Amino acid sequence: MPHSSNNPLRDPQDRRLPQIAGPCVLVIFGVTGDLSRKKLMPAVYDLANRGMLPPGFGLVGFARRDWQDQDFAKVVHDAVKENSRTPFREEVWEQLLEGIRFVPGTFDSDESFDKLKDTICELDQARGTGGNHAFYLSIPPSSFEVVVSQLKKHGLTEEEQGGWNRVVIEKPFGHDLESAKELNAVVSSLFEPQEVFRIDHYLGKETVQNMLALRFANQMFEPLWNNHYVSHVQITMAEDIGIGGRAGYYDGIGAARDVIQNHLLQLLALTAMEEPTSFEASQLRAEKQKVLAAAHVPGDLSQTTARGQYCAGWQGAQQVKGYLEEDGVDAGSSTETFAAIRVDIDNRRWAGVPFYLRAAKRMPRRVTEVALSFKRAPHLPFTATDTEELGTNALVMRIQPDEGVTLRFGAKVPGTQMEIREVSMDFAYGGSFTESSPEAYERLILDVMLGDAPLFPQQEEVELSWSILDPVLEHWAAQPDQPEPYESGTWGPQNAVDMLARDGFAWRRP
Repeated sequence: MPHSSNNPLRDPQDRRLPQIAGPCVLVIFGVTGDLSRKKLMPAVYDLANRGMLPPGFGLVGFARRDWQDQDFAKVVHDAVKENSRTPFREEVWEQLLEGIRFVPGTFDSDESFDKLKDTICELDQARGTGGNHAFYLSIPPSSFEVVVSQLKKHGLTEEEQGGWNRVVIEKPFGHDLESAKELNAVVSSLFEPQEVFRIDHYLGKETVQNMLALRFANQMFEPLWNNHYVSHVQITMAEDIGIGGRAGYYDGIGAARDVIQNHLLQLLALTAMEEPTSFEASQLRAEKQKVLAAAHVPGDLSQTTARGQYCAGWQGAQQVKGYLEEDGVDAGSSTETFAAIRVDIDNRRWAGVPFYLRAAKRMPRRVTEVALSFKRAPHLPFTATDTEELGTNALVMRIQPDEGVTLRFGAKVPGTQMEIREVSMDFAYGGSFTESSPEAYERLILDVMLGDAPLFPQQEEVELSWSILDPVLEHWAAQPDQPEPYESGTWGPQNAVDMLARDGFAWRRP
């Protein structure tokens, strides 16, 4: 949907002015959860503070709390003061406050949804939101069907003249291919594909979008971006934390479902895809889908996958307990907290180049990166001792926490001897631009309100990703042994080291 449908006075091609959302109501289900408090409500405030929200904006919270509007406003206020990226300004808050409402109730209560409809209609009149409504389902997938059914039953998905309705879904998008299809059937019974926004917050990060700029705005990289020069690719999401209080969600899900199926396979698609004809949503999706359709795990999954589970150890100076000792985790749980898989892509550009995807908790540090490792020069006119400290050339795109790009190459050590050592050339966002990067949810919430969908995976991508991962999950489920334990604060189990060593490689230690 073109941006002009929301803001007809602004040319979407004019980069001199920011894109500002048109009038709308944002309804958040599950508004009392951590995601809402730490990310969604602060992102709404930051958008308002940056002038990205129109005066005609309403925010409605729906939850099982006996609150009035002012009680919810206090919750939003506290969340904003604690977690917003931009400075708190009273005049911005006062404008936002006028459009804040709360609806108490449960998902199966007809009375609650009647009240929700009345509240939205009141906002349409009072705030001039014109029948534009976005429903954010920050709730477990098991509750999607009842909420979507209630929206339909109470006429909340019926579009008014000139208005729109959109639904936003948080991952996980199912727990395997079959459940993903069932979930889609529920949502698509009420909403058209272009009205469904599946949130993958990694795709809202500035550095992920910079991957597209790096690849397609610079001639110097494209000739090397293929199997003639790249030996292998490593995509890593390492966290230094454990599961904390998320046992109810995480146990039974694991690292592969939680991270690889969505975040890392999306990063793989962006890294490996061909150049789109434009950055319109349909063109980006088409290229990502081609890559995911050509991607698969190798046949021998015992040799090309690895899984582990963190045990007690030291996280920096703090002693931490193991996964099986975490509150709410079954003592015999086989849920993996470390997952690594090899993915091969059967196309001309990437044939023969393994992509290694790794996701883990309780690592030595928090980092997400995409690293292209290049082949050695076919001939080195140096003695063996000259190049003892020369590693492989690499291009590393850091997604978090210190967003930027690193180029690793060999350079001569100062002195009379011909000694070559690996060095780094760094580009850091923080040091190159005066403006700090917006939070991912700022970009994504704004895109929902604009109807701009390039960064949201559609159902075809979700199903292709599950098709890649399902064989791995089935293989692991059939294994009689537990995931291999690894000590907290280390880089994972030995089986992951062996997995890359078989191919002649080693994991990067960022």
